[in-house]
Amino acid sequence: MDPRKYDIIAFDLDGTLSDPAKGLVDGFVYAFKKLGINYGERESLKRFIGPPLIETWMPEFGFSYEEAEEAVILFREYYNIYGWWDNILYPGIRTLLGSLKKAGKTVVLTTSKPEDTALDILKLHGIREYFDFVGGASSHKTRERKSEVIEYVLESVGIGKSKEDRSRCILIGDRVYDAVGARECGIDSIGVLWGHGTAEEIACSEFTYTAQSIDDVLEILK
Repeated sequence: MDPRKYDIIAFDLDGTLSDPAKGLVDGFVYAFKKLGINYGERESLKRFIGPPLIETWMPEFGFSYEEAEEAVILFREYYNIYGWWDNILYPGIRTLLGSLKKAGKTVVLTTSKPEDTALDILKLHGIREYFDFVGGASSHKTRERKSEVIEYVLESVGIGKSKEDRSRCILIGDRVYDAVGARECGIDSIGVLWGHGTAEEIACSEFTYTAQSIDDVLEILK
């Protein structure tokens, strides 16, 4: 497999570009306390960082779709005001994005976050300029799963469904949901080890490549 073929580079946000742990976990705690849910150790709530919350919380807590939706609304009650800015850009990310743009790559964002929140975070860190397109979850329930977001983004930048088109694309993420979404869309993927997915999760997720560092990512994409 020639690693130099990729010219559409899709990034996950949480755990890949930035560490949102404190703001997100504060929001989870707020929602669970409102609902009277025994959520266990605060540290354990980091497992919810990355995947779509409704999809994750339904089996986790035995919620119906409507109950999970209510929990997410409560979470956003806190997160949309206080939590989103409690977010740290990982070291080297700005250099990585700049290198990719200098190399002529098309750089896009595929996140399970709502688009407006994702844009706020990119602007917070001064990296919005590096992205040719920003795609996130839809408030109309038409785009919730990671694969749906990826498909939306690829279509928006003119990538068709042919094997040739998809072979030009790669997704960079840190959780199993990123690997699954990429696979469902027929594109390759890089699992990064600096995010919120454990080394075991990354190893078992069937990412096309694994990267321990920014340099590893650049080596794959050069």
